[in-house]
Amino acid sequence: MRLGYACMNTELKTVFRTLRLATVEAEGTAKIKELTLKNMQTTLEIIQWNIENNIFFYRASSSMIPLSTHPVNDWIWWEDPDFLAIAEQIRLLVEASQMRVSMHPGQYTVLNSPKPEVVKKSIEDLEYHDRLIQLLGGNDLILHTGGAYGDKKSAKARFAENYLNLSNSIKRRLRLENDDKTFTVRDVLDVSKMCGVPVCFDIHHHNCNNDGKPVDFAEILATWEGFGIPKIHISTGKEGFTDLRHHELVSEADFNELLLLLGDTDADIMFEAKLKEQAVLPFVKQLAQK
Repeated sequence: MRLGYACMNTELKTVFRTLRLATVEAEGTAKIKELTLKNMQTTLEIIQWNIENNIFFYRASSSMIPLSTHPVNDWIWWEDPDFLAIAEQIRLLVEASQMRVSMHPGQYTVLNSPKPEVVKKSIEDLEYHDRLIQLLGGNDLILHTGGAYGDKKSAKARFAENYLNLSNSIKRRLRLENDDKTFTVRDVLDVSKMCGVPVCFDIHHHNCNNDGKPVDFAEILATWEGFGIPKIHISTGKEGFTDLRHHELVSEADFNELLLLLGDTDADIMFEAKLKEQAVLPFVKQLAQK
């Protein structure tokens, strides 16, 4: 079992640099490369810190390359020797430590949108993430189903239909997560049956949004056949069990609830907490003592 956190490291006080379109228009794409290399160096430092502290699961930032899919960015970063040199350092560390690296495209990557232009841009964003995560040695791209658009049944079918049009490389890495407001675990399992996408179970989202139905954990695990060890998200509500906002830490009660659900099943657990690695470290030490 590997425990991990997302993007920022509070002890290292990391910052991932972004860029305004006007700056690129004024200074050129060399500015994109400059900030990307700084972001890659930051990621390398985080990976090294993780290994030193026995954390072998990490979500890399989607903001690694500013304006990654914008037309203004004509830099072929995946062929740039300077970029590839840092990417190789990261990949070698990831492979040697058997660290699991994932990415989570953002809220504007909506594969089930009824608007073709939104789907087109979403696929472009997935292609960016897929290309980057391969170079980093990672293997998981996490996505939400999207919007219901007044007809959840049609929205689920539209996701499955668009999923089938993705490249085989993206299909190997894409995982579908239940969300906290619209698509329950049952919904994403329905989508999985239609297209074969593995289900990334978020236990806090399930506690907040479940239509009163218990989770069929065996059915979730079955979606991972042929895709490796299941990936699970955990978080604690800021001010209560079903508070959608994330707490700074993950409570021991919530973690133990998940362990009870897992039983003897091996899974990797992503902590979604405000204090990032600080939320993970106590549980890494706890598991090491067992």
